[in-house]
Amino acid sequence: MSALIDRSSAPRHLVGIEATDARHLPAVRKKLDAAQRRWLDANGFDARPGSAILLPDAQGRPAHVLVGVDAADPLAALAALPMSLPEGVYQLAAGGTPLDPVQAALGWALGAYQFTRYRKAPRAPATLAVDGATLAAVQPLAAATALVRDLVNTPTEDMGPEQLGKAIKHLGKAHKAKVRDWVGDELLKANFPTIHAVGRASHREPRLVELSWGKSEHPKLVIVGKGVCFDTGGLDLKSADGMRWMKKDMGGAAHAIALAGLVMQAQLPVRLTLLVPAVENAVSGNALRPGEVVVTRAGHSVEIDNTDAEGRLVLCDALAYGAEQQPELIIDFATLTGAARVALGPDLPALFGNDDALAEAALAAGKTAADPLWRLPLWRPYRKMLDSGIADFANAGPSRHAGAITAALYLERFVPDGLPWLHLDTYAWNDADRPGRPRGGEAMGVRALFALLQQRYGKRPA
Repeated sequence: MSALIDRSSAPRHLVGIEATDARHLPAVRKKLDAAQRRWLDANGFDARPGSAILLPDAQGRPAHVLVGVDAADPLAALAALPMSLPEGVYQLAAGGTPLDPVQAALGWALGAYQFTRYRKAPRAPATLAVDGATLAAVQPLAAATALVRDLVNTPTEDMGPEQLGKAIKHLGKAHKAKVRDWVGDELLKANFPTIHAVGRASHREPRLVELSWGKSEHPKLVIVGKGVCFDTGGLDLKSADGMRWMKKDMGGAAHAIALAGLVMQAQLPVRLTLLVPAVENAVSGNALRPGEVVVTRAGHSVEIDNTDAEGRLVLCDALAYGAEQQPELIIDFATLTGAARVALGPDLPALFGNDDALAEAALAAGKTAADPLWRLPLWRPYRKMLDSGIADFANAGPSRHAGAITAALYLERFVPDGLPWLHLDTYAWNDADRPGRPRGGEAMGVRALFALLQQRYGKRPA
């Protein structure tokens, strides 16, 4: 059974879930019978956020659930329950601390996620019955998050450039979109030199995958995702610790794919282009070397200061190609810098934008969607940190300062003046298990940007 079902098709007997907090707990206790109050006391339930207790009826059957919540964080309110409650069908009861039904149901769905490609699920999650409107709002968002998690969690052996391309082709087939790709030396013939340069050392050929969807008369939207399926660091080889989780370095691509899917499923009135440069940054005899100069699609010569700053190299050709389509808006996602994590920690994606009103709208959308972003500046004086003595600029520099900003400034050079652009430097990963956020791949920024696009474009008339 799904973690969420329509209440109209649910079984007759549903166990109610009542949200409460410490302030409202005394009033909740008054509604319980003496045996249930004793049960509460025996288990020490104090309504702290994340705490829960299942109250039995006189026959010992599940009768009612109390869950401690923080009303300011409805997404987390029910997130721990799908995997902690006994299997069965539950519903959010009337009364108690009010919760946003969509956020609460989404938290439940995110908490029910399990990655089962390589092992059987230890148990089935409990099910939450919701009304039809809530189900319709939550299911696409939950599915998009699960897609990001599945793609990022899959090891590189099963999620290389070819497999990432197949995921895009599967999405295109589902929405009747056109998909094409350039593979291996085709990238050079089509003038995508930096994508080829980064991926040429792997036995798995680099590629650029393009999905096109929508009517030509609608505003053009370009979404780009960094698809580095594994990052050894190249000849600037990472340490073992730094390399351990580099299967997740295609997390930007996973985000871009999921957002494109939401756009198409919602039938937003846009002419959509999804671009994913998919490569492995590997080491072999023809690997890209520090000190080389590569001339990009946009015509800029770039000195390779560090082969581990490869994400911006594969993105710059894709951004240049996307800009050639003269879109109204271009968005890119990338697991780009450790500096962004040092600055903001693992939960907050760094948002960069060249349009203040657009960036502020994205931040506001993130708050509404409970998918927070934090804006960092495109501080242009820091461009000097990427100066080169032999090329137009370098892909990195000797300074460890402002690494997320200098990476964004590198990308900005490939976005023409006047073209609105948003760049998300996202972690795409949970380091530890938390309710609704299991350890492993994570969607960070997808719901925020989808909310922004919904506000910007609305829905297509029937």
